[in-house]
Amino acid sequence: MNPFDGNGKYHSSATGKPVVLVADPLPSETLAGLKGYEIRHCAGSDPRALHEALGDAHGLLIRSGTQVDAEAIAAAPKLRVIGRAGVGLDNVDIAAATRAGVLVANAPHSNVLSVAELTVGLIISSLRKVYAAGASLRAGRWDRAAFKGSELAGRTVGIVGFGNVGRLVARRLAGFDVTLLAYDPYVPAEDAALLGARLVELDELMSTSDIVTVHLPKTPATVDLIGRRELGLAKHTMHLVNTSRGGIVDEDALLVALLQGRIAGAALDVFEVEPAVGSPLLDIDSVTGTPHLGASTAEAQDRAGHEAVQAVRAALEGEPVRYAVNAAEVIDVIARTPLPAAEPLPLPVS
Repeated sequence: MNPFDGNGKYHSSATGKPVVLVADPLPSETLAGLKGYEIRHCAGSDPRALHEALGDAHGLLIRSGTQVDAEAIAAAPKLRVIGRAGVGLDNVDIAAATRAGVLVANAPHSNVLSVAELTVGLIISSLRKVYAAGASLRAGRWDRAAFKGSELAGRTVGIVGFGNVGRLVARRLAGFDVTLLAYDPYVPAEDAALLGARLVELDELMSTSDIVTVHLPKTPATVDLIGRRELGLAKHTMHLVNTSRGGIVDEDALLVALLQGRIAGAALDVFEVEPAVGSPLLDIDSVTGTPHLGASTAEAQDRAGHEAVQAVRAALEGEPVRYAVNAAEVIDVIARTPLPAAEPLPLPVS
């Protein structure tokens, strides 16, 4: 039995097929997994276009460019599932979706390897001043003495957040002869030890590490987790790397710490406000900045798209959705809400 059949009547499109709206670009080969569905496209970054297109949609596929807020969900009376081709869900109002009986699923493991590899690259780039040296060379200077860096071997690396990405970073750093520390209140010390990391409190990590790398979701509890006080504990030689989410590091505090020489450098793939063009952090030579490239590999994009498509198809066909983040809550909403008898959603034509 399809647990979502009770949430109002389903209506197919004029073609007799369920409608899946693609609001952010996805490769055609990825969308091949929706054979038999009517696929429509819209510019999800335009709220008006999104709301108009959602009127007939049973499923919605997005990346990070589409904001699915309560107003968007209210404009989608037939919507049953949102598939996010990526990890972060800060662009989806999950509470509003749950109240409307809309399942939300992401692709939590699709980009973890890509992010971990970028993290290691940014650590080395920051230590070796690769960005500033390259900019100097492109400007016509050959100033080797100005860009003397540091080796990674023998350093202490503090990993803030020891989930999927943090653990992959630990595995990849093991070959560099570093000492690994980890902070994560939800991870047992023995789990960290299996990957060669010692679990410590955040203050100890901040005061001991030569490199601090951040791998946390953005939640009310993690916003500004690394702020003025935490940066004040750091060595003046410390480098900070953030490839998780902007806002976990207080950028105002980071700017002051860098300008005052209280830490040596930073490598940032994420920012509080994106696009980050014009950020004062990018005017500092000791800052390496990239435009949120963590998931920007062909492999990660392919995995994310396929996982999101599978989630949408499974939900519309009444099958379990592997990475649904609100399945239990949605089923509970449906069970507690008196609803009219439903017209079954027609299965896609193969």
